Amino acid sequence: MGIDAAGLKANGMHAANRRRVSILGATGTIGDYTCELIAANPEDFDVVAVTANRNAAKLAACAISLGAKFAAIGDKFLEGELRAHLSGTGIECAGGAEALIEAGSRPADWIMAAIVGFAGLAPTLAALRQGTTVALANKECLVSAGPYFMAEATRHGATVIPVDSEHSAVFQALDDLECRHVEKIVLTASGGPFRTWTQSQIDAARPEDALKHPNWSMGQKITIDSATLMNKGLEIIEAFHLFNVRPDQLSAIIHPQSIIHALVYYSDASVLAQASLPDMRTPIAYSLAWPKRLEASFNRLDLASIGQLTFEEPDERRFPALALTRAALEEGGNAPTVLNAANEVAVQAFLEGKISFPGIAALVEQTLDGSRGSLARTALDSHEAVVQVDREARAIAGEILVRNSRSGIPSIRASVASL
Repeated sequence: MGIDAAGLKANGMHAANRRRVSILGATGTIGDYTCELIAANPEDFDVVAVTANRNAAKLAACAISLGAKFAAIGDKFLEGELRAHLSGTGIECAGGAEALIEAGSRPADWIMAAIVGFAGLAPTLAALRQGTTVALANKECLVSAGPYFMAEATRHGATVIPVDSEHSAVFQALDDLECRHVEKIVLTASGGPFRTWTQSQIDAARPEDALKHPNWSMGQKITIDSATLMNKGLEIIEAFHLFNVRPDQLSAIIHPQSIIHALVYYSDASVLAQASLPDMRTPIAYSLAWPKRLEASFNRLDLASIGQLTFEEPDERRFPALALTRAALEEGGNAPTVLNAANEVAVQAFLEGKISFPGIAALVEQTLDGSRGSLARTALDSHEAVVQVDREARAIAGEILVRNSRSGIPSIRASVASL
């Protein structure tokens, strides 16, 4: 199952009309860039709804500056603060999880799905069910609920445009949406801040070290995922659901300069690659204007000034998360959902100083092992089923975390070789 070719043609930008847009997750990094691009092209867009989790002041400022009709704050207790900030503006507002879903449900031609984590699934599903164009920046929708999510997109005639730089690159490099002549798809990874670190250095890595990404400016969760290479593994799972290829046709390669974002190999020995500076505004702009393109004012790629582009194989012994994600994809069923839930728990535990950096992958592996009982029999055929598996996986991860709190979670370097 992949991107629907007929849907792609049907849901493009209307040449003569302003496009109605909503931004789910307007105050994060992706949201900031999306707001910037829309503000730079005010004649092209009308903003329907914007959302945030807890930053009421920033959400209100965003809603006012873009002329949004509706603003939703995820934390119900902050609804009063948001309402005060919006007093006298005429902008509707609401708070709580249902308010986020309402924002996703309001009619729009294009909806940015950039709410971080599993919390973004329900509002993004609400957007899909409009049968509109969804610019997908939330990994968890596809990692946790890929088959169900894409089935819902097909059932409602929605178009999913990937916003991750790698998947946007693949989408732009595909000359055949059915992928009949595609041999393989290779996603690139910067290697993160620890690419050249020794194992002993990685073992002692602190959160502040892991948050220093060499190329990209991103939120905490995705930056930690980039440091472990979990992010690249999650992207491989996403690509499996977005494009009509088998798991063995997907791989990753380290590319420290982050200039080439993906490569598509074809049966005639051609390789198509998409290149741009490591700036998330590029894939966001592509999705925002698709099938046209926006006039962008930010910097252009100058290969001569860069000098050289280098590539290397990922080291899965130092970064076992990549092997874990591939194993979960091959296993199928609930395994990717469990992996995602355990990773969210593990990353938060690392940020709070409860586990070591290698402990992130260790906790994910132990949660996967501990879930192969009743969870394996739950079919992911509804939003409720996905939520149930996610909740139970988090509980298993939490129990393991408590159990290992005194002795520390060991590294999984020895076990990863068998994955």
